[in-house]
Amino acid sequence: MSLVSVLMPYYKKKPFIESSIQSILNQTYQNFEIIIIDDELSDESSEVLKKISTLDKRIIIIKNKNNQGAGETRNFGIKIASGEYIAFCDCDDLWKKTKLDQQIKFMKNLEIDFCFTAYEVINEQESKIGLRQAQNKLNFDDLIKSCDIGLSTVILKKDLFSNPNYRFANLKTKEDYVLWLKLAKDGILLNGLDENLVSWRKNKNSLSSSVT
Repeated sequence: MSLVSVLMPYYKKKPFIESSIQSILNQTYQNFEIIIIDDELSDESSEVLKKISTLDKRIIIIKNKNNQGAGETRNFGIKIASGEYIAFCDCDDLWKKTKLDQQIKFMKNLEIDFCFTAYEVINEQESKIGLRQAQNKLNFDDLIKSCDIGLSTVILKKDLFSNPNYRFANLKTKEDYVLWLKLAKDGILLNGLDENLVSWRKNKNSLSSSVT
């Protein structure tokens, strides 16, 4: 069973992070590590993440030396990840129980390097307020029109990052979109699994970077 490294930059998500972590710990596929990287670097974040670290021995807590933003924080996480596969989950999103199981089987069966899924949009109270479908395959021309890939749905082979050009951009938002565009431009197929396997939380701090 292949090891999956789940990368989670942490920045001001105290009300939601434990629910996010529990949704990963409850997966039917259990061979994973969770790498949480503290990009808030406050006394509160240290306290929150110290408590989170006691939930499971597979949880690894790392601190940035200084505030980097979500993109650079994920790039750091990629360097230390041990898994054959890299998955992403923001600290306020939730995974369905079979997410890893279904995606890893899908990727192995089709021998593909990149997979994303459909996802639902929820509010701060976890009520469903929308749904985003996943197209079967996205190429560069599809993607340039609109980014329909939810970051917390993505799993990819770590081998892709042997190319140093494939890194998250150092931007305040859409840093993931830039990476997907680079992959697609180079002909890497972005394969969609049209199953709702993630709840993406829309809230006042939904920017996926360290912005106040």
